[in-house]
Amino acid sequence: MRLFKSLSANSDVEWEFIDGSYVKAHQHSTGAASEQAIALSRGSNTSKIHLAVDSYVLPIEFIITGGDVHDSKVANELIELLPQGDFVIADKNYDSKAIRDKTQERNSSPVIPIKQNSKIDNGDIDGAYINIGT
Repeated sequence: MRLFKSLSANSDVEWEFIDGSYVKAHQHSTGAASEQAIALSRGSNTSKIHLAVDSYVLPIEFIITGGDVHDSKVANELIELLPQGDFVIADKNYDSKAIRDKTQERNSSPVIPIKQNSKIDNGDIDGAYINIGT
């Protein structure tokens, strides 16, 4: 962990991207305790890495949970660990008022597409600042 922190010390945090990814646990992990972040999900034992990366897609922070934990459940905790950045960018799994509020509370702008059934809009996002292709 100390090595990870030293490598992420000089991150470019203008843009901070967050997302989660599943990791399949070994077949003999069925008796593992919950504090080892292994849970039954997607038909097998999995863990989930919730990762934040900087503008250069270099990792800056992470949280490991059981595979049954949804991205939005640990998003605020992950955002709280991040250094101050201009934008926090995430996919639709992070579309919630609580996550947007947490991001704005830290003086960052949330860039999160809305879910199809959402009752809010993204009118506050200025597309001129979100041209990732350049």
